[in-house]
Amino acid sequence: MSMTDRSLAELQADFRATSTNAMPIAGMLTWAALGLAAAFVPERTVANASLYIMAVIMPLAFVIDRARGRNLFGKSDNPLLKLFLLGIVMVALTIPLAIIGAKGGQPLLILLGMAILAGVVWIPFGWAADDPSGTIHAVARGIGCYLAYGLCPAPWTASAICAVVVVAYLYSLAVMRPVGAAAATTTEARTATT
Repeated sequence: MSMTDRSLAELQADFRATSTNAMPIAGMLTWAALGLAAAFVPERTVANASLYIMAVIMPLAFVIDRARGRNLFGKSDNPLLKLFLLGIVMVALTIPLAIIGAKGGQPLLILLGMAILAGVVWIPFGWAADDPSGTIHAVARGIGCYLAYGLCPAPWTASAICAVVVVAYLYSLAVMRPVGAAAATTTEARTATT
């Protein structure tokens, strides 16, 4: 049976089984580093660095998985993986909106835009993994980032936005359904009992 002949539930179980938590770990580490840097460098520098955050997360996730003896997205022909990766491309295409929005001389709008846009990829991930934590992550992250931007005074605004992102990653890592080998074991156990 080909991957496309399988039911949505089977595809979602396969997506979880072939996924890893390397990307959320890499994202959490990258945003934490940016948040720490925000306490010491100018807002414009932090904002400009946030434009490259997605370009750092993916390679770092590959390094994390390689160090753990895994291969991020390796050997999967699951159409849900393709949907998730296309979601990342969709977000990348909207990044210029954050830059255009900051043309008025407010570099924190770039950081805010990137913090929210990069979180949007959790929606297709959550759907593909049949896990509501993806949508909860994206929505809570967006609202939290807006609140941090609007309520946290300078010079801590940038660090507060990054802290919201890190907390969203911690939430997801704590509550998302198992991925990788743990997901495969869970799916096999569920199948054996039915």
